[in-house]
Amino acid sequence: MLVVTGAAVECSFGAAPAVFAASGEDVAATAPVGVITDVEPENFAPFTFGMCSAPANPEVIAATAAAGGAPTPAPCAPVLTPWAPGAVGVAINGVPALDNESECMCAWAGVITVAEPGQERVTTE
Repeated sequence: MLVVTGAAVECSFGAAPAVFAASGEDVAATAPVGVITDVEPENFAPFTFGMCSAPANPEVIAATAAAGGAPTPAPCAPVLTPWAPGAVGVAINGVPALDNESECMCAWAGVITVAEPGQERVTTE
């Protein structure tokens, strides 16, 4: 299923899901469809996964040090790579569309996944 504006996305080190905002066109007849390059702050409303607990995140490292070594989350400020693999055979303006099987990586070691793509499967008889 294609991922559209309003989808819920989660980070493996985040405390809360984020709401996805696609940059693509409304080809799904429900909302604009995401593409694999939708990893910028404007693609998440708000661009946050809550508090980050990734041990590689410099902010988490600093907060943990300030807490005397006790693991301490810090506000999420992800640095993301493009989504992969993208929807096979579906492109929006020449860029592969984003599907619910795609993931992207954060530089702080988090894995961002699609919890809810934002559209429902419809079948006809």
